[in-house]
Amino acid sequence: MDNDTGTRADEVADAVKTVPLTPAVYAYLLAQAEPPTAVQARLIERTGALGKVATMRVPHEQAVFFTLLTRIVRPRLVVEVGTFTGYATLAFALGLPPGGKVITCDVSPEYTAVARTAWAEAGVADRVDLRLGPAAETLRRLPPHPAVDLVFLDADKPGYPDYWETLVPLVRPGGLLLADNALWGGETAAPDARDDARALRSFNERVRADSRVESVVLPIADGLTFARKLDDGERPGDAARDARNQ
Repeated sequence: MDNDTGTRADEVADAVKTVPLTPAVYAYLLAQAEPPTAVQARLIERTGALGKVATMRVPHEQAVFFTLLTRIVRPRLVVEVGTFTGYATLAFALGLPPGGKVITCDVSPEYTAVARTAWAEAGVADRVDLRLGPAAETLRRLPPHPAVDLVFLDADKPGYPDYWETLVPLVRPGGLLLADNALWGGETAAPDARDDARALRSFNERVRADSRVESVVLPIADGLTFARKLDDGERPGDAARDARNQ
């Protein structure tokens, strides 16, 4: 079997393993996640009462993933761009080690007031540093030390490239950068994607081509770009090439 044929066969096999997320499968998936705490349940309810904008809240299973990831990485500093009502912020804060901090950026006093209530109820308000104002300006004022361990982007989609370029130099080698809505309901897969989908498609291409990181898009919720900043001298795919050469 030639390499090209073998690659196509592998792609078909991988596609077969990708499970369509029907309502029944999603209900099962959600049932396997740690259920919402009483504070999280109240925050879900309060966010839902805001109406259509409630769709900006990350889904609960994604929040559970964030808490688990934070407990694994044990970051001292998390930077989040886009707070909304603070569900993701709460998830990161719950997973922080002692002394850890989340700096979260937003422009809405109204929505973040809901967030502040939840953080206080959960006993993590001292771990969260909310900074109101344009995120681009907030990020440019961040000092190079301490280094950022984990980034989460979930704000205006056309702004992602600027946030990325500001934050990547501030992230320590081995640190993680996450960006939400990478699939935008599947629209980013279309070459003629428009508006936010087009902005996200362009951003995904930028990340994939960035030699400072290695990355993958995970099909969790609306798609999650997951990137690791490389060590000095390390190149994307080095570990995979080393494994193939053994």
